[in-house]
Amino acid sequence: MTRAWVRELAGWLSAAAVALVTAGAVASSPRADLLFRDGDSLVVAMLARSLLAGEPLDWAMSSVLFLPESAAFTALDAGLPADVNALFAISAVVNLLALYGGIRLAAGRARAGSAPVAWSVVALSAFGALAMTDVSASREALDLASLQLTTTYYSATVVGVVVTIGIVRRMVDNRELRAWPLIALGIVALVSTLSNPLYAAWAMVPLVIVLAVATISSELRSRTSVIIVVLLTGAMIGFLARIPFAAWITQTGVEYVHPERWHDSIDYYARLVGERMQSPPGAIGLLITAALLAVAVVRTVRPRQPGSRLVAAMAWVAPTVVVIGAIALGTHAARYLQPVAFAPVLALVAAPHALRVSERVRRTAAVMAGVVLLIIGGLSIPRLADAAARPDADLTCVADWVDASGRTGAGQFWTVRLPKLHLTDPSRLVQVDHQLNAYAWLVNRADFAAGEVSFLVEDAQTVPWDLPEALLPEMIVDCGRYSILDFGAETLPLGPQRS
Repeated sequence: MTRAWVRELAGWLSAAAVALVTAGAVASSPRADLLFRDGDSLVVAMLARSLLAGEPLDWAMSSVLFLPESAAFTALDAGLPADVNALFAISAVVNLLALYGGIRLAAGRARAGSAPVAWSVVALSAFGALAMTDVSASREALDLASLQLTTTYYSATVVGVVVTIGIVRRMVDNRELRAWPLIALGIVALVSTLSNPLYAAWAMVPLVIVLAVATISSELRSRTSVIIVVLLTGAMIGFLARIPFAAWITQTGVEYVHPERWHDSIDYYARLVGERMQSPPGAIGLLITAALLAVAVVRTVRPRQPGSRLVAAMAWVAPTVVVIGAIALGTHAARYLQPVAFAPVLALVAAPHALRVSERVRRTAAVMAGVVLLIIGGLSIPRLADAAARPDADLTCVADWVDASGRTGAGQFWTVRLPKLHLTDPSRLVQVDHQLNAYAWLVNRADFAAGEVSFLVEDAQTVPWDLPEALLPEMIVDCGRYSILDFGAETLPLGPQRS
């Protein structure tokens, strides 16, 4: 019989291969904009660079602090001799491997007649298939699985939710509660809530609902009650721990809540579903999700072990609660619906039974599948590397000009963030609005100490500048999709901060 550590190692190697295939496919699609170039997607890398450079830290964040994501990216940046795009590519693979770890935890312990490792790899493969059906370059598309490959769109929260489900499953499967799983659950809830309040909506609310239903069973009542208390306590402490970060949090999340607009929210998300159905890959992705949800419902109603039923229930309850909640709150952001992508794949590990064939046949099939995955994964490395190393002459033109000028300029959010990240000194480009007011959003406010700028960077996304009519640039530097308006010795004062 294969030793446990050999099975687990084989699972991680197979998961790495799946991660490489998925990352290579996504990075080679229009979705690559979100991996390497999107204004929102760059905040973690910008924060990591700021930390490593020892700059004064006066960051203006959203309601999300990206603490685990920033810690992971900073470690990669400090430890690897790679440029920022290569780090984004490596992060994509690491994020998927972290998701595999959560899925493997949710699959439960290996027992006679079970194959949790194999089914965990299958579940990650299903998620990877969903990510590869994401083909839109828009951050607002209902292409949810591929967001896990980015450093910004809540990848750590996704892992935190799945890990939470895995820890709870292990506790429900045991007849006696032990201290360490309870402590681990409380820590995960605390850190996840501290970093991103969405954890409460994605994990805490649906899990409390499922556990509350489970208290009907007298056998589970005492365990589930304790688990609920620990989960709620960890989340509550996490919310309290956000208080010291209040100066960094420019929006608490209340600004996104508009319950009176629930009907607009229905129209918005329905339109996104319709747009996704218009492409064959998008339609395939929706069919895969629907099939996984159906499997989850079936595995919930069938009599099984309580841990299996809990995981299966969360696979469909979490997406349902999140979608209903997003509509009820009148939200208009596809990224809030990510449980629709990652939760249904847990149906595949709810009851990871081994195939009813001989041990020899299972072992042979596993070895062959693993070898094929490793070969395909290896072949995906050059594809991912090429996507990360794709030249951008326009970006290089701007970065080289700004570095050589030795002066400080400005640009608007969607225009300036990519060149800013690639500068030798990112503070040389200040983030402003169209009236040159300092725009304090996902940026280090220490940049605004410059007080004035002498050139502006613009592109097709730039809102027309509202400048004094007599103020004209001395020259305009053509950098392809970018233009640099150089005012020479003339300086433009920055206005007050806004977010």
